[in-house]
Amino acid sequence: MAAAPGPGPAAAPGPAAPDPHPAAPDSGPAAPDSGPADAVTGTGTGTGLGDPRPAVPAGPAGPGGDVSSRGIAGLPFRFQVVAALALAVIGVIACVHIGMVFLHVAPPNTVSKQYGKAVDDWIYPEFEQNWKLFAPNPLQQNIDVQARAEIKMPNGSVRTTGWIDFSAQDGAAIRHNPLPSHTEQNELRRAWDFFVGSHTDDNKANGLRGELSEQYLRRIVVLRLGTHRDGGTVDRIQVRSMTTSVKNPPWSDEKSDTRPSYREVPWWTVTPADLPSGAGDARTEAKR
Repeated sequence: MAAAPGPGPAAAPGPAAPDPHPAAPDSGPAAPDSGPADAVTGTGTGTGLGDPRPAVPAGPAGPGGDVSSRGIAGLPFRFQVVAALALAVIGVIACVHIGMVFLHVAPPNTVSKQYGKAVDDWIYPEFEQNWKLFAPNPLQQNIDVQARAEIKMPNGSVRTTGWIDFSAQDGAAIRHNPLPSHTEQNELRRAWDFFVGSHTDDNKANGLRGELSEQYLRRIVVLRLGTHRDGGTVDRIQVRSMTTSVKNPPWSDEKSDTRPSYREVPWWTVTPADLPSGAGDARTEAKR
């Protein structure tokens, strides 16, 4: 029977066998698993296994909803409808306004002749167009409308007031006022332009427009003067304009006369038709 071999000397260790699956070179500390995607930034792997695709955030609209939507698309449906209707109405009004202004400033044509009244009703008075600023010779005059009154005193005597500059009063009310009223800016000026354009140089009315302009101007003056003044009753009124040329700048060689010129309207007798509560067909008779 053969004897079992006893322990012999330990074998010398040989070279280690190469690893069939070598590890990748170390590029730094391993990034921790980011886990599920962040609800706000949308970053993270979402799988925890190094998947570079960002996870889809779950927003208010549910999984896959786009929480970054802006503008009308981000509103609830009913608000989208309201916003769309409002934009449509604004667009229609803007197109109509542009068309009306175009017909107003364009040369007379078939459309403007047929719908001239509708165009004027839309334009006047808020959107009136004045191209004098772009004319070769812009308006270079200041026109002040002034008035005075004959007052009948209780003792039967009559006194005449001085000239009251209504245009200066309107200018003082407009100056430094960021939102002046349309009345302060244009009522008196337009009334005087209406009167001058419908009267001859000797203040004779040109038909019905002249009579209407006279009534309009007279009522404005009576409203501003009042029916009672300086202890008496306003019996008659007179209106005039004072026109002054604008002084030329120092660098201009043009010479102009800056002395004021006047145009006076004959005296008008105040009647109940001129008063705020006046009624009837009575007209003021001009003392010519």
